Parts: sequence; structure tokens; C-alpha cells
Amino acid sequence: MVTTKTGWVVALGVVVSLAATGCGSDTKPQATSSASPKQEPTAGAAAATPETKKEPVTLKFMQYTASGSQEQTLGDMVKAFESANPDIKVKVDIVDYNNYYTKLNTQLASGDAPDVFEVGYENFVSYAAKNTLKDLTPIIAKDTTFKPEIYKGLAYDSFKYQNKQYGVVESFSDVVLFYNKDLFDKKQVEYPKADWTWKQELEAAQKLTDAKSGVWGTYAPIQFYEFYKTIAQNGGGIWSADGKPTVNSKENIEALNWMLDKAKKYKVSPALNDDTFNQPDADLNAFKAGKIAMLRGGIWNFGRFADAPFKWDIALEPGNTKKAHHFFADGLVVSDKSKNADAAWKFIKFMSSDPSVVSKRIEKGWSVPAVSDEKVMDAYFKQTPPESKKIVLEALNSLVLTPVGPIPDKWNDLTKAIGDELDKAKLKSDYTAEKALNEAQAKIEKLVAK
Repeated sequence: MVTTKTGWVVALGVVVSLAATGCGSDTKPQATSSASPKQEPTAGAAAATPETKKEPVTLKFMQYTASGSQEQTLGDMVKAFESANPDIKVKVDIVDYNNYYTKLNTQLASGDAPDVFEVGYENFVSYAAKNTLKDLTPIIAKDTTFKPEIYKGLAYDSFKYQNKQYGVVESFSDVVLFYNKDLFDKKQVEYPKADWTWKQELEAAQKLTDAKSGVWGTYAPIQFYEFYKTIAQNGGGIWSADGKPTVNSKENIEALNWMLDKAKKYKVSPALNDDTFNQPDADLNAFKAGKIAMLRGGIWNFGRFADAPFKWDIALEPGNTKKAHHFFADGLVVSDKSKNADAAWKFIKFMSSDPSVVSKRIEKGWSVPAVSDEKVMDAYFKQTPPESKKIVLEALNSLVLTPVGPIPDKWNDLTKAIGDELDKAKLKSDYTAEKALNEAQAKIEKLVAK
């Protein structure tokens, strides 16, 4: 065998172009004989035949943020990806958030995990610590078309664990105060202001509540995620600066009483045992139906409320001693068991940064793309409702991160331990906020000690 300077290989009387062998064609490169036309081909020169066309790779994809209002949007995005990558098909499984992680964890445990799945930052840390995710660092390194700079730096880096990239951010979001302007106007109540505290919220809620008409002044769910944000608004937290649990602190007990008393004492929220409001998305549906004047809700609901039959807007959440707002980063990761890692990487790159996907996300009001292009963000802010859309960024000035603390691998145990006690305080009339948080404190101390 001889390799020439021109990039051709001469072997057994056959000349084959090296460039052709790497062209990615569906057929093998054609051979050119160096023998005379009358000479019979040698035994080693097999006739060129077309390759058998490969079946498309099928990726299983599970996610939750499309549930409730963005199913069609996600479907359009996936179709765009499949059109650009005809050798890859995507099987989508959309699960509502309340059931998402239960189903995902069951599949992970059974060995039937989706190739790609969506995960929030707090759960990402837990999965990465348990070696459940594919390390994408080497795949990213060999992708010469990929530039991490297209994402917002902190958002992109949030899906690193121990200096390895295990996922890619697709969007970020926060929670703000939605309010029904028509209800405020009807009762001649001033709209929420940036300097409102819980006191001003309560005063407004009392004026806006109309029990006979089934209209409630304010609403916020009583669950773990709302709890850790609300205690931050009162100067509290789950952990001390040195990583010790502080679940039953004075500040936290006060905050939980505020959450409970809006229904129990002040009657400006639905009864805590109201089965209607204990169903998934009940609060969102009630707001859209004009039955809640103020609602703490995620900005991913902009699309859901876009066609509401009344005027609405958003404001910063009232705090007590300080402002505090959720910050969520949703990302896409690949299961460590996936046999289609390269195809999965193409998919998550497309779904997080392709211009058609980013534009569609903005058009439909589905969270905020985590891309760094300022023109993209300008287009986002110009889309209304709400009119006060820049509140989305203002809320980041007082963001509170998910409190994974010193036990990220036990995140689900942490949320359950506190969440179970919140449920008891919510549904049992004799179960006080202090008792609930004392019990939760003991549970968390045991988790840390294990």
C-alpha cells in the first residue's frame, strides 16, 4: 500500500480518495482502477455497493415545563429538530410537575430511563452526585460548532458538577406577584408597589376578598418551594452560614404562620382543606377565571394567562423584612445509561439555543431563554402582556437559590421531610407551625448525621 502526496491510496491496483472516505455520504466511495480497461479486476477489489440505509435513532425525552399550556409549542420545537436531523426521532413524554420526579425516579431505578430529561438546578445536583448523568465534557470538547458563550454564563455554569458539564441550561425563570387589575379597579384598591410588605398585601387582600362571589384577595401554595422563599422574606432560611439546619428558627415559624393565617385567621385565601384548591393547577385556573386578585406564580404562566378575559400585570412580591424571589434554572441532561449520547447532545444543544426554538419560546411566553443575545431579550420584553415585564429581571436582584445545603444527594429526602410537616400544619387544625417545624428540624438533623 502506498499513500501519495495528493491524498490517494494505491492498493491492489485500486485508487481510492481519502477525502471521499470521510465525506459522510450514504454510499461507499467509488473505486478507480489503475489497470488497463481490458484488465479484469483483482480479487481484492470488491465491487462498490450502496450502504444499507440506517434506521433513525430514537431518543426518549421526558420533561415537565410544557405541561399545562405549552404542549403544542414543545411539539413544534421537536418537529423542527427532526426536520433538521432526519436520522433522529424523538419520543416525548410530558409529565405534570407534581408527578414528574416520581415517574422519572421510577424509570431511573428500573433501568428504563429516558435518554434526555429535563431537570431543575436543585435536582440536577442530586442526580449528578449519584452518577446518574452522562458527563458531556468530552462530547462538548469535540464539537467544534459549539460555543458556550451563547448562554448566560452563570446559567450555563449552574449545570456543572465537580468541574464537569453534565447538562445545558434551556431557560431561567422566577416567581412574581400576578394581580387582576380589573378586580383592583372594581374595589378601588391601588396596584401593588415595589415597596409593599406583607402588611400592605394583607390590607389590600381584605378589601379585595368577596366570599359570596368566590373571589379571594391573595393566594400562595403551602408547599416546600413556597416555604423556603417565604422564610427568606422574613430573614429566615433552611441552613445557617456554616451548614447547620435552622428549620425551626423564630423567623421561620413566623413566616409559616403568615402562610397559614391568610386562610385560617384572615380568611383572604381559600380554606386550607378546600379540595378544589388542592388539585394540580387549581390556583392558576382560579386566577384565570377571575377568582383570585393576587397570585404568587411563575413567569412560565405568561402564556397561560395571555388570553385571560381581564387586564392583569405583575409586581415584585411583598416581603416582610426583606425582598426574596425564586430563581429557577431548567436544563437538559442525558442519562448515564443512554446508548445514544451523540444524538442526545445534538438534541439538547438544539432545544436550548437554536434560533427557531428561542424565538418560539419568546413568542409563546414560555419562561426566559438563557441565551446571551441582548436582541433576543429585547424582543422578549416587547411582548405583552404583562406590561411590567422587566419585573422579571428586577426580581433577580433579590433571588434566593434552592437550599440544597450540605446534602445535595439527599435533596428529595429534604423536601419530603419538610413538605410532610407542612401538609400536617395545613390540614390538621391542632398541628401548629411551631410543632411542624420542630419535627422537620429533627428529621433534617438525622439526614445530615447519616
